[in-house]
Amino acid sequence: MEILSSVVNKVFQLSRLSDAEDERRSRRMEEKALEVYDVIRTIRDPEKPNTLEELDVVTEKCVEVQDLGDDEYLIIIRFSPTVPHCSLATLIGLCLQVKLQRCLPFKHKLEIYITEGTHSTEEDINKQINDKERVAAAMENPNLREIVEQCVTEPDD
Repeated sequence: MEILSSVVNKVFQLSRLSDAEDERRSRRMEEKALEVYDVIRTIRDPEKPNTLEELDVVTEKCVEVQDLGDDEYLIIIRFSPTVPHCSLATLIGLCLQVKLQRCLPFKHKLEIYITEGTHSTEEDINKQINDKERVAAAMENPNLREIVEQCVTEPDD
């Protein structure tokens, strides 16, 4: 009986340690998500003088971070264009890609999507903004690169 009681106590101790570790990991992911949001919230809209945060294109809730191990993280961004037929949704996705690749101080993989149901061609745009070759080709276009730079550069840069 004493052995059984000892085993049960050990199981409860390990369970509490596991819960505490899960809570620490969850808190760390929330902190990383806020760090990511802090980077993207100041991106300016290509057409308007407002930031993506001011237009509710991005919010804190649109950022998800998952731990991939070895100090690497998966960042998932789901942004919402201001209108379902927004012609600049791909450009906004490109701005998100560029700014995060430049500014994040930790190793990461990045996935950017339009929030489901918020754009008429979301599937096509999601493919474009997550295709590394298309992103690289877009950034070789000097006119497009200039627009992206204007959107991602901080006002005091």
